[in-house]
Amino acid sequence: MKLLLPLALLFLSGVALPAAEVFEAALGRETELPGGKEADGIRGDFVLRSDTVEAVVSQNAPLRRANMSTFYGPDGVTPGCLFDLTLRGENNDQLICYGPVGHGEVSYVKTVAVKEEGAAAVEAVTTAAKNGGVFKRNEYRLRDRVQGIFITSILRNESDKPQKVNTKTDFTRFNETGEGDGIFWTSAVDPADKVGYAQVVLKLEGIEKVGGEIEIAPGREVVIQRFLAIGRSAAEAAGIAMEQRGDTVATLKGKVVSNGKPVTAGQVEVPLGKSKVYAFLDAKGEFTLKLAPGILDITATDIGRVAVKHSDTLEAGKTASLTIEMGAASRVDFTIQDDQGRSAPCKAMFEGIDGTPNPDLGPVMRARGCKDQYHSEKGEFSVQLPAGKYRIRVVRGGEYSSLEKTVNLEQGKAAKFSGVLKRVLKTPGWVTSDFHNHSTQSGDNICGTDDRVINIAAENLEWCPTTEHNRLSDWRPNMERLGLLEYFNTIPGMELTGSRQHFNAFPFIPDRYLQDGGAPVWNDDPRITALTLRRHQSENADRWIQFNHPDLTNMFIDRDSDGIADGGFVGVGTMIDGTETQNGNETAILEGAPFKVSRSKTSLAAKAVPVREFIWLQLLNQGHRLVAVGVADAHAVYGNGVAGWHIYLQSHTDAPKELDWNKLAPHAKAGHIVVTNGPFLSVTTPDGKGPGDDARGTGGTTLKVQVQGTDWIDIDRVQVLVNGRPEPKLNFTRATHPQMFKNEVIKFDESIQVPLEHDAHLIVVAMGEGSTLVGGYGTSSQGKMSPCAYNNPIYVDIDGNGFKANGDTLGYELPVSGISADRAKELLIRGGKVSEAPAMPQPDGTPVRK
Repeated sequence: MKLLLPLALLFLSGVALPAAEVFEAALGRETELPGGKEADGIRGDFVLRSDTVEAVVSQNAPLRRANMSTFYGPDGVTPGCLFDLTLRGENNDQLICYGPVGHGEVSYVKTVAVKEEGAAAVEAVTTAAKNGGVFKRNEYRLRDRVQGIFITSILRNESDKPQKVNTKTDFTRFNETGEGDGIFWTSAVDPADKVGYAQVVLKLEGIEKVGGEIEIAPGREVVIQRFLAIGRSAAEAAGIAMEQRGDTVATLKGKVVSNGKPVTAGQVEVPLGKSKVYAFLDAKGEFTLKLAPGILDITATDIGRVAVKHSDTLEAGKTASLTIEMGAASRVDFTIQDDQGRSAPCKAMFEGIDGTPNPDLGPVMRARGCKDQYHSEKGEFSVQLPAGKYRIRVVRGGEYSSLEKTVNLEQGKAAKFSGVLKRVLKTPGWVTSDFHNHSTQSGDNICGTDDRVINIAAENLEWCPTTEHNRLSDWRPNMERLGLLEYFNTIPGMELTGSRQHFNAFPFIPDRYLQDGGAPVWNDDPRITALTLRRHQSENADRWIQFNHPDLTNMFIDRDSDGIADGGFVGVGTMIDGTETQNGNETAILEGAPFKVSRSKTSLAAKAVPVREFIWLQLLNQGHRLVAVGVADAHAVYGNGVAGWHIYLQSHTDAPKELDWNKLAPHAKAGHIVVTNGPFLSVTTPDGKGPGDDARGTGGTTLKVQVQGTDWIDIDRVQVLVNGRPEPKLNFTRATHPQMFKNEVIKFDESIQVPLEHDAHLIVVAMGEGSTLVGGYGTSSQGKMSPCAYNNPIYVDIDGNGFKANGDTLGYELPVSGISADRAKELLIRGGKVSEAPAMPQPDGTPVRK
C-alpha cells in the first residue's frame, strides 16, 4: 500500500496513521512487498511495516538467499536475515542483506505476538541442536514513528563445553561506509538514490563489546540489541541512531539554494565524532538532521559549484534552521540527435586539458556520471563539471560517427554541446548484440539495472538478453520506463553459475515471487547443467545455451584437471549452442600458442595462462563445431561496461523493436556471428556462404572481405586463418599492401583467393595492431584494446564428401590443466614463439626475465 499523503501531512491532518503490522507475503499479499534497487523479497517472506518503515525478513526455505553472491559457498544461505529496509511507500530499498550475528541455516522464522502497542515483530531461531550447542534467536521489531528497526540477538550456550560464536553483523554491499562516535554508517552506491543506513548498539548483556568472535561458557547467555536506522542520507540515519541510543541531540533543518532555486544534486558534509558523514538534498534542496549539540561546521558541495562552509551553534533539544546559498553550477548542456532527427542515447567523455584534471562524476557502476564519462538514455542532458578546459567527445558505439569539441568552461557558466551522430556503417541484415551482461540483481556487482540498460543503449547494442547470475529476470520493464524499447530489445534469461563452468541460457519465464525468479540449480557436471537448462520450463527448440568464459581444457581435454588428457566431459560440445571465445579486454586470436606466461602484479611468481582463442582453434580441428561468441560480461559501466567485445548477429530485421528471438535463434545456432570489439567484418564466398556455413569449393575458394569502421577505429592487418593456421601468403598489412587499406569508413574491401588442397575451415581476422579503441572508450580499460573482428568459420568442402576436420593441433599438444610456467616456457621456445624465456613485468611494470 502506498501512502497518498506525506507522513507529516497525515500527522497534521488528523488522518489515522497505518498501525504497525507483520504479515507473510503470500495469498495475494506478495504484491505488497516493498520495491527498490536491491529489493529481494519473494512469496513466503515476512513483511514488517510501521507508519514510517517497511522491512522484509527472509523465510526459512531451501537455498533462500538475496542473490547468488550474498555469501559464497555451501553456507551462503541467508534465511532469517533482513533483506529489505526502506521508508514506507518509497520503494527505495538499497540493502542487500543484514545478518545480525552472522548468517546460516535456521530452525524456523515466524511472526511474534507482541504486547507493545504500535509494534510488530518477526523472530528467526536456530536451535542449539542445529547450531553446535548454541541457541540463537534474532528478533526484528518495528515501532510506529521510529525510522528504523530494532534487532535483538540472544546467544545461549546449551552445551556442556565453552562455545565460540560470532557477534559481528553481516552487512552487504556498499561502496561508501564509515564509523564515528560508535555509529556505523553507509550510503547508497549511487548518491542519486539518496538513501543511507546507520547502526548503533543499544544494549549488551553478558558481553562488553561486539564485532568479533567471543567464547560463551556453558549455560551462559549473551544479549545484543542493535538499532538499524534508515534515512534519506547516511547523515540523517546516523542522527536517528544517535537519538535512539539516548544521546542528547539538536535538530538542524537546512536548505541549499542557488539564485533562489533549490540545489538537489549536492550534499552536505557534517561531523560525526572525529569523522565526517554526508547528507543528501531532497527535491526542494532540503535536509533535516539530528546532530550533537555544540559548534557545528558543515560544508555544502556540488560538482561544478564552489563549496560553501557554514558554522553554527546547536542547542540541545532545539531546532535550528539555516539556508546555504551556493553559486551557479558550471555545466555543459547537450543536445544530441541521430541522423533521423531523433534524440539519441549516447556517451559523453570528458578529458581535462591544459592543466585541468579529468573530472570524477561518480562511481564506476552508474551510467549518469561514472568517473569521466556520462551515459544517457536520451540526447538532452546536462553534466555539471568543475570549471576548466575540456576536450569533450560524444559517441554511440562503433556504427556511428563521433562528435568532439573543446570547451573552456567558466565558473558558474553553461556551455552548449549539440550535434548529430550519423550512422556511418552499413550493416543491413546484421544487428549488434551481446549475450552476457549483468546488473545488481546478479549479486556479484552493484550496478543498477537502469544503469545497465542505459549503458547498453548508449553503446548502441541492439539485442541483449537478460542474463543475471542464477536468477531468471527481465530488463524490459526498466527499458520501457526509460523509453529505450525503440533502441534495443531483450528476452528473459540467466547465467547459471557455480564453482566451475558457467552457462548462459535463454529464453525463460521469470516469476519474481520465487527464489531466484524460478531458476534451476547448477551442477558440477556441465552435461547435467546443460540438460537441466534445456528442459527447464519445458523443452524449447529455440533455447540458447552457451559456455561462459570457459575452461576449454577442462571441458574437452582434462576432465579431472590432473594434468593427464582424458577427453574431458565426453559429448558436452553437442549439448551447447555456443562458447565464449572473447570475454574481457584481451585480444589474442593471433597469439599462436595455447598459453602465455605472465606474472601477477602482486607476486613475482610466473604462471601459465591459457589462451582460449587458440584452444578453440585446436578444438575446431578436432571436429568440435563450437560457435564463437564475444561478450563484455559487464559488471560495471566504466571499465567493465558493455560493447568492448560483442557480436554482429545475422538478423531478419534491422529494427531493434521488431527483433524476435524465434527468428534470430536459427542464425545464432548456425554460427552466423562475427565476433568484434568494434569493426564490422563481412566475409562471404562466391555462392553467398558466410560465417558458420558449409561451402563447396574445388581447389579452393574466394573470400569477399570487407571491413568497416567508424572514425575512431582503424584496421591495418587482415589475416586469413586456414584450419586455424595463419597463412603467410594470406596476410595483408598496410605496410605490405598499402593499396588495399583505406582511411574511410570502408577500411578494406578485397576478394581474396584461397587455394586449398583439402577441406578447411576459414576465419578472417581484421586487426588494428597499431591503434586502440581509446576514441570510443576514453580512459576506460576497454580503450586499451586494439580493434579486432573475426568471423565464425566457413567450412569449405573440397572433395564433395562433406567437411572433415583435419585433426591438426597447431604445433602444440592439446593443453592439459595445471601446466607449470617453466613447462609453458619450454614449449613456447620449442614452438618457435620465443627464442628464450619470455619477458614478464615485475609488479612495478619493469620487464624482467626469469
